[in-house]
Amino acid sequence: MDNQRLRAEADAVLAELVGSPGGSARLRDDQWRAVSALVRDRRRALVVQRTGWGKSAVYFVATVLLRRRGAGPSVIVSPLLALMRNQVEAARRAGIRARTINSANPEEWGEIHEEIERGDADVLLVSPERLNSVGFRERVLPELAATTGLLVVDEAHCVSDWGHDFRPDYRRLRAMLSELAPDVPVLATTATANARVTADVAEQLGTGERETLVLRGPLERESLRLGVVGLPDAAHRLAWLAEHLGTLPGSGIVYTLTVAAAEETTTFLRQRGFEVASYTGRTENADRLRAEIDLLGNRVKALVATSALGMGFDKPDLGFVVHLGAPSSPIAYYQQIGRAGRGVDHADVLLLPGKEDEAIWRYFADTAFPPESQVRQTLSVLAEAGRPLSVPALEASVDMRRARLETMLKVLDVDGAVRRVKGGWAATGVDWVYDAERYARVARRRAAEQRAMLDYATTSGCRMEFLRRQLDDEGAVPCGRCDNCVGRWVDASVSRSALEGAESELDRPGVEVEPRRMWPTGMAALGLDLKGRIPPTERCSPGRALGRLSDIGWGNRLRPLLAENAADHAVPEDVLRAAVAVLADWARSPGGWASPAEGASGRPVGVVAVPSRTRPTLVDSLARGIADTGRLPFLGTLSHERAGSAGGRRSNSAQRLRELSDAFALPDDVTETLRRSTGPVLLVDDYTDSGWTLAVAARLLRRAGCERVLPLVLATVG
Repeated sequence: MDNQRLRAEADAVLAELVGSPGGSARLRDDQWRAVSALVRDRRRALVVQRTGWGKSAVYFVATVLLRRRGAGPSVIVSPLLALMRNQVEAARRAGIRARTINSANPEEWGEIHEEIERGDADVLLVSPERLNSVGFRERVLPELAATTGLLVVDEAHCVSDWGHDFRPDYRRLRAMLSELAPDVPVLATTATANARVTADVAEQLGTGERETLVLRGPLERESLRLGVVGLPDAAHRLAWLAEHLGTLPGSGIVYTLTVAAAEETTTFLRQRGFEVASYTGRTENADRLRAEIDLLGNRVKALVATSALGMGFDKPDLGFVVHLGAPSSPIAYYQQIGRAGRGVDHADVLLLPGKEDEAIWRYFADTAFPPESQVRQTLSVLAEAGRPLSVPALEASVDMRRARLETMLKVLDVDGAVRRVKGGWAATGVDWVYDAERYARVARRRAAEQRAMLDYATTSGCRMEFLRRQLDDEGAVPCGRCDNCVGRWVDASVSRSALEGAESELDRPGVEVEPRRMWPTGMAALGLDLKGRIPPTERCSPGRALGRLSDIGWGNRLRPLLAENAADHAVPEDVLRAAVAVLADWARSPGGWASPAEGASGRPVGVVAVPSRTRPTLVDSLARGIADTGRLPFLGTLSHERAGSAGGRRSNSAQRLRELSDAFALPDDVTETLRRSTGPVLLVDDYTDSGWTLAVAARLLRRAGCERVLPLVLATVG
């Protein structure tokens, strides 16, 4: 194949891709090396280049050239819907017929499969989760492996468990790689891989005959100006954002660490007159798409987002990225700020760290690989079942929260110990080794990344150089633009009016607590005759909490009070006043307890406390304080029926319910009061996580004759 003619053809395709047919567009040197390796040499290549460098141009140009030479369609594994939408649009502009299979378009899957079989599509974009869908893996994946002309693994750091965003579903690619014909080229791309991750991914891509071609470039981002704004608390950070958001260039992204913080921030900024939209894992797909379109069209000043908008969103003129709270890894931070300044000369990047960041990291750190005993127990349960078990069915036998259990099963699937089949999961009988040393090293690496992120916020050196060194960029030098290189360039002051507005917003307590409506699956296996819907006559009503522990307002105030090692003492006066205010607002709200409902009179007949082994003084003082302030009888505290735990541990629903099912009893005087009274009862506890403590206590009260149970807690977890 003539190299010069191939280069000219590749540059011409690039010109079409960037919207200037016949123009002078030219591939960068490493872009050309990658395209040449894929098209001419049919090699496997790993491209590690900064965000905005043009990695997608490599695989789209290679796709066109390979298709012209008779190759099958390209398969691109992409992690996020935002990335897929951007890439489909980019492909369309270049005349590339691209389709996507993901959770948002199941009604199109059949049609897309037919197009692939007919050869009518040039590119198929799939999410990594599709690779382990039973139907896709058994029917579609073999066909793709046999006909694929180019396999692309985008955000390839997800393949490595050393990467900051490891996803077990990505490891399923190893099976597809092994089934590809030797001459099918493979391209992996990422902007956030340090030396260890790069070596790991390159090794996984290798065929054993030829080493993976690694093209790694400098990670400098000349358009980004980095800074850190240190402020004393969440109210100051929110007030600063309200005062300075309008001065930031263009439109951008405001990242938060939790869904609750994103929603709080969005509400506050809208009250201050800003056009902003929330973008989180809780946002509906249609609302996400609308938010992306509005940001692309500069119809909003910012999206207030969690890491759900992490990888792939492409807006070349994005003018700023602000973080309200620090991500747990400098590498993840570099990836997120990489959304800005792709097609403009200047973009501002600001970090507003919070004192609560480490607590939030710890809460979300429940992702380390489980101890060997739990893994072996899971394998044993699957082997003894003799049939596939769903995750809810497994929860009855394995004491592990659902998200962690699902992640563990995906890892075991990749390792060959279990297999996803129709109806759930099944053991394969394959010998499996628990790699404790590796899991421990990964955990230590995560801890080191957290320490490094704290160091980033306080370093006196160049911030861009710091991030580049975290990614093992050998060419890292001072940038000459950040606040440490040229001096503070952003005003950290906050006006009194803005601060008062933020404090007022964050001081407003009250979130709804949804009751449990269904019993967990598989309780019969635990000896409990509980299944299906919880009867309305045994269910608690929707309740209230002061806030979520993930809030940036009340969450920050409640976390120290409810921490595992916190001393037990009487409820603080300001917290009690807030609880009373929540109760009053609740009473006045539509459908609130002050209005008769479900045949009951509005005013509570009294207050009942949930017993606590760890914070008895706190719960008792809260319940009595509410009773005294509301001039309601304090009916007493439920008694512990047995010595089992009544709180604290984070279990899955089935295990938690088993633990609590017979944990409580009604004192005789409470039972007698309920028999004589008509009306609701306020049920008071310190916090709710799974919701089963409230559900079990409410069932006990309802069976004793209580017409309604109204839960009131200090906090919800999550």
